[in-house]
Amino acid sequence: MKGDGEGPDTTSSIAFEASGVRGRLHRAQGAGDGMVLTHGAGGDCRAPLLVTVAQAFQAMGVTVLRCDLPFRQKRPSGPPRPADSETDRAGLRAAVEAMRELANGRVILAGQSYGGRQASMLAADEPQLVEGLMLLSYPLHPPGKPTQLRTAHFPRLRTRSLFVHGANDPFGSIEEVRDALTLIPAIHTLTVVDGAGHDLRRGRFDLSVLTVGLSRLLAEPGPHGF
Repeated sequence: MKGDGEGPDTTSSIAFEASGVRGRLHRAQGAGDGMVLTHGAGGDCRAPLLVTVAQAFQAMGVTVLRCDLPFRQKRPSGPPRPADSETDRAGLRAAVEAMRELANGRVILAGQSYGGRQASMLAADEPQLVEGLMLLSYPLHPPGKPTQLRTAHFPRLRTRSLFVHGANDPFGSIEEVRDALTLIPAIHTLTVVDGAGHDLRRGRFDLSVLTVGLSRLLAEPGPHGF
């Protein structure tokens, strides 16, 4: 692993590399909880929303790793290909393993859009991997195609999950998201960002709904994994 101070947001993060992992590390004071945070299909770990969210959690004492998915490590632009998804999930697993070496507390896996979908699929396959999920703008279905739901793994999701969704997101209405979440057996909550689309206003909203909301979700009574 290595770090340096290069990049546009060096005041709060350093470059980070480990086997199969590349990104920016926001190291908090102490060695408490950790978060792996990844991007959507069209972006990378420098996405404004990810930077803003990482800084908010860092300020609350959470060490955050913003990481590029493997498809983005291979190609600097363009969307992922269908064949990339399994490799991208393996990259998230490697990032979680790297975070376990940095944080002594709980580890949260978080992602925006495509990254959140891959994070949730990984957690459904490996329910003991992380203590919680934070899914920003989950892409419930392609815009204009509400019958093509991306929920096949939801009934297997045993990890506590915070969904954060814009009220005007074309990838799923709030009503559609609420209906889909009934498939999830684990404890979960939905936070709605008024006036926001799929980019969640690039993080320009009260981020305490994320930091406080996730803290409350993890503190709810119930067995681990539910």
